[in-house]
Amino acid sequence: MTAVLFDFSGTLFRIESTESWLRAVLEDAGVALSETELAEKARALETAGALAGGANPVRLPEELADTWQVRDESAQAHRAAYTGLSRQVTLPDPALHDALYDRHMTPQAWTPYPDALEVLSGLRERGIGVGVVSNIGWDLRPVFREHGLDPFVDTYALSYEHGVQKPHPRLFTAACEALGADPRTTLMVGDDRRADGGAAALGCGVHFVDHLPAAERPDGLRPVLDLVN
Repeated sequence: MTAVLFDFSGTLFRIESTESWLRAVLEDAGVALSETELAEKARALETAGALAGGANPVRLPEELADTWQVRDESAQAHRAAYTGLSRQVTLPDPALHDALYDRHMTPQAWTPYPDALEVLSGLRERGIGVGVVSNIGWDLRPVFREHGLDPFVDTYALSYEHGVQKPHPRLFTAACEALGADPRTTLMVGDDRRADGGAAALGCGVHFVDHLPAAERPDGLRPVLDLVN
């Protein structure tokens, strides 16, 4: 292998819990809820699928169905989809729905998996090109910079910047071209068998990891170092 492409959410980074997400926004807004109320609202938001990078909606509202299908193709669609899901839950102040969306884009909302630095730096030491290929509606580069991982990434192919979502081959092609890499000697690493598995159509190797909380997956990325040998 001469290059490795990584997914973002659930692969290199994990989003905070829904309760942590809601708590942080309420504290910033100076809104007080009892612990019972906070837990209830967090469960409702999780059921709604309102936290990008978290659980998918248990039930997708009909009025959001079309937006949901293209949510990662533009910043506008991404915000509309997730704030629309959030608004299925009544919160003390309607402004909190946008505040929740804004919170999930901050570096503080994300935690790198424990072995992410080891694996990315190990690839750099071996001269392996690294790209991040993500279905997303906002610029995740500040998350990588804040957590010290940006120096080990050579290119980013983000769906909202290209107007196309994985598994469409165009996103993987863009990353390979930016790296000057042959797809046949490129490995795609991700947690979504449908979206990330789309790289196989170009001839890329594909390796899947489990989308688990960071503390529960301490070394899920380490096999990548063996696969590139």
